[in-house]
Formats: sequence, structure tokens, C-alpha cells
Amino acid sequence: MKAKDSSLHPKNFELECTTVWAFPRRGKWATHTSDWRGNWSPEVVRNLILRYSSEKDILLDPMIGGGTTAIEAKILNRNIVCSDVNDGALIRTRKCLEFEIENDSWQKVVKRDARKLVKFKDASFDFILTHPPYVDIIKYNDGKIKEDLSNIHKIDIFIDEIEKVAKELYRVLKKGKYCAILIGDTRRNKMYQPLAFKVMERFLKVGFELKEDIIKRQFNCKATGFWVKKSQEANFLLIMHEHLFVFQKL
Repeated sequence: MKAKDSSLHPKNFELECTTVWAFPRRGKWATHTSDWRGNWSPEVVRNLILRYSSEKDILLDPMIGGGTTAIEAKILNRNIVCSDVNDGALIRTRKCLEFEIENDSWQKVVKRDARKLVKFKDASFDFILTHPPYVDIIKYNDGKIKEDLSNIHKIDIFIDEIEKVAKELYRVLKKGKYCAILIGDTRRNKMYQPLAFKVMERFLKVGFELKEDIIKRQFNCKATGFWVKKSQEANFLLIMHEHLFVFQKL
């Protein structure tokens, strides 16, 4: 796919400078689309890449999903390794990258389990960013891929597996560099479950330091009308935010 340079960038983009981010309308420049359920917005990814990396850096997204990170890395002249356990995600990512741009960045799309990045050397990446599943809120493969973290229902088991991911990300990240994780919370039996903070604790446990905790507002959540009524009937608040943690390896 050929694209003019002007079509590869958002209009009126400004770098965020506070700890609250809100993007009511998801960007659709370049090859971005919103048909991969749960993928993060390109505005989030662009902000992270511009703030925490430089051109020619080598980035890693170990749960590439809908390919958003890959698209932005290519546009912004960053090299990137994109991995996932889901073949569908890998096929989609390769398709998303079928556009031309005048820089010499490279992109590698490989099948890897984020808990077992053994083929990646220690301290080999300049920036890591990813948007993992929120336990089994969105199931991406109906249980057919045993390595997929979205198959896990029990929060404690999910957190234990996320700790394995955190250890690997810490190992492959260069000293002094950053790792960004977007994660949200959930409810079980009407009670709030602080999934994001549990994830944060495990990243701190393996050695990361917390640089930023950014609150990202959510918009256009699926079945909002139904859940508004449901929340009023059962007296609970709808979760309309996520946590974007930025960690540093010191």
C-alpha cells in the first residue's frame, strides 16, 4: 500500500504532558483500524514512542495484538520486534505494515510467548511497550491457544503469569530504559478487582521502578447502554479508566 506522508500522521497532534489522557475519537491515520477488539489507540502508542524512545531505537511489543504498535514504530522511524502467541495477530500485523514510508526502519514479526523470550538476548531493547489482555474479559482464541493469557479466568493465576512476563521484559530491556504497560481493572461478583495494581506490584517485584502512573479514560465501551441500566439496578459504578504504567530499569 502506498500512502502520502501526510496521511501517515494525525492532524493537530500534541504530546501529552499530564497524567490523565483522553482520546474520545480513535485515530485512523495510516493503516490503523479499530476492528481488533481491545487494541489500544494509536494516540497512546504515538505518545509513548515519542516520549520514551529515539529514532533508530529497537522496540519490542511482546503482545502485538492488532498491530497498532508496529504501525506507529514504522512511521516514527523506530525499529521493532513484534511478537504474539496468536497467529491471527501476526498475520494482521504483517498486513498492517504493508505501506511505504521514506525511512529505513525495520520490522520483525515473530511468534513468541511473552513469558519465554529465550531467543532475545539480555539488554537488547531500547523501549518495550504492550497492552496485555485483562484476564479473560476478551477471549481472543476460544481456548485454542494454550499459551494465550486471555484464557485465564482466575486473577491470582493471571498475575503469576504476568510476573513471568515482567521478568523476561526486565531481562531483555537495556539499563536506564523504559517499559510501558496499559492495563485495566475488572469486577467479580460486583466487587472491584484492582487488576492493574496487582500487575504493577509484580513489575516492581522483579526490579522495575515506577516512573509514571497515567490514567487513561475509556470511551465507547461495548454495550454501554445495557451496562448503564445494569449499574443503576445493582448499584455499582462502571469502570471507565485504565492505568498506563511506565516503568524504568535502573
